[in-house]
Amino acid sequence: MRKTLHGLVGGTAFAVVGALGLNTAAAEALVAGVEASFPPWAYVEDGEYKGIAIDAMRAIAEDQDMEVEFKDLPWPSLIPALAKGRIDLLVTGLNITEERNEVLDFSIPWWENDDEVLVAEDSELNVVTALCCGATVGAQGGATQFQWLEDNLAANDDVGITLRSYEDYVTAVEDMGAGRLDAVVTSTDTAEDFIAKDRPVKIVGTIQQNQPQALAVEKGDPNEILSKLNAGIMNIYESGQWSEIVKEYSPQSTIRSIPTSMPDYVDAYEEPIPGYSD
Repeated sequence: MRKTLHGLVGGTAFAVVGALGLNTAAAEALVAGVEASFPPWAYVEDGEYKGIAIDAMRAIAEDQDMEVEFKDLPWPSLIPALAKGRIDLLVTGLNITEERNEVLDFSIPWWENDDEVLVAEDSELNVVTALCCGATVGAQGGATQFQWLEDNLAANDDVGITLRSYEDYVTAVEDMGAGRLDAVVTSTDTAEDFIAKDRPVKIVGTIQQNQPQALAVEKGDPNEILSKLNAGIMNIYESGQWSEIVKEYSPQSTIRSIPTSMPDYVDAYEEPIPGYSD
């Protein structure tokens, strides 16, 4: 769904433009769905959208002469909203998976992540005891971390964990602080962001995933924006703007080469990749 902006133009002014024979095609803004409670990728501060994905998308839009506006949606509704064309693209720390590839098309990947096991700062649990033997573990519902915990630990009665789903990681960490969870599993950059912001948590272990992340558009790219996203990503990476944005929100992060690893199962990575290799 593109949002038309020509309603801002008065009828008289619109007629004058037409009489001058200028292009009267209305400017259109792409609607980018975000989860604004997922720092450092997207969040709201003093009424303004901020984060790595937000600022990078603004830079890509400027580079590619695109109009983009952000729409905050709960994480579980973001992918369904994009798959059904209710938003035009998805802008967050989105992991690439085979299941998501069935309903979305991905930009070239701009990040890779592992997952971290967080416990309360004063907890005596380690990476083993935090994920077994009666522990209650939280993760964001619909996230790859939740799916991994469900498939690999919760489904195994011998491991013995209780898995709880949360709408966002801020709530999950707050619940752990209240003693209702023993551990939270989240991505490396999100875990490091919690620690950098003095949340009373610590990392006790890493689940190595090497999970690529990307922007996403509706399957089939009906708005024909994938090539612009790919070209914009490469331009802000090669100009150094991407590094500046990442370091502003996540100073401890290592800047990876873009594109990062591109899984073979992703349709959008078949050569030529629009905006990247064509």
